[in-house]
Amino acid sequence: MPDLLKKKVGIVACSGEELPEGTVTRLAALKVLEDLRPQDTVTICLPLFLAGGEGDRAFARFYPTIAVDGCEQRCAARATELYSGSPAVSIVVSDLLTENGLEPPRGCRKLDDAGLQAVEITAEHMTRAVDELLGKPWSRRTGAFIEIEMASEPQESIEATCACGSGIPVQEVLIDGKNVTLIALPVIFQQFQEAGKLPSEDTAGEIFEMVKVYNPIPEGADEIYTRCLLSEYSNFCLEKEFTQ
Repeated sequence: MPDLLKKKVGIVACSGEELPEGTVTRLAALKVLEDLRPQDTVTICLPLFLAGGEGDRAFARFYPTIAVDGCEQRCAARATELYSGSPAVSIVVSDLLTENGLEPPRGCRKLDDAGLQAVEITAEHMTRAVDELLGKPWSRRTGAFIEIEMASEPQESIEATCACGSGIPVQEVLIDGKNVTLIALPVIFQQFQEAGKLPSEDTAGEIFEMVKVYNPIPEGADEIYTRCLLSEYSNFCLEKEFTQ
């Protein structure tokens, strides 16, 4: 498998400004991203995601994503499912309020006490989901995830990072007259080239099998994808030969 970046969890919040619950999603996401799990999470910008931000969409296809919505419309979850596959976890603030017997929050720009309580509960729910997705240890004795001890020295403040700058390698390839973005293709090419595998039909078949791990392949398109990958890999090796 390609040696890609450390596994993280993407968080996409609806942030709907017309409902207090939308404000709850935004504040809860920030709490997780900046305070509770800054090393394990990145933010996915929903407007950019919808507008075609390939970095965000690539991240959501490659890594697990938590969609946090304010209401039953589930805009964040549906957008994630439409462009990158179903989110690993879908959280709806209005459902959490009902489950916990809490009053609906009030105030869109400035939340009331019920809204602030909703932020805490939503952030806690999201944090647990992050830990489960990353396989962090669970203590049966305490009924909680085992927290990793932090160093006693003061820590530098950590700002929330964005999926669009996550560095997931992608490459746009022309297949059957359409531009297709393939996740991890540059790294796959690099590893095959370093392993001394010359461009051939057999090599193209191996590359295709690995590409399928990270990318959805349309039904019946195996042959045309394999031919295209052979052409692209041949060009990659040729460029490497000239630059070395």
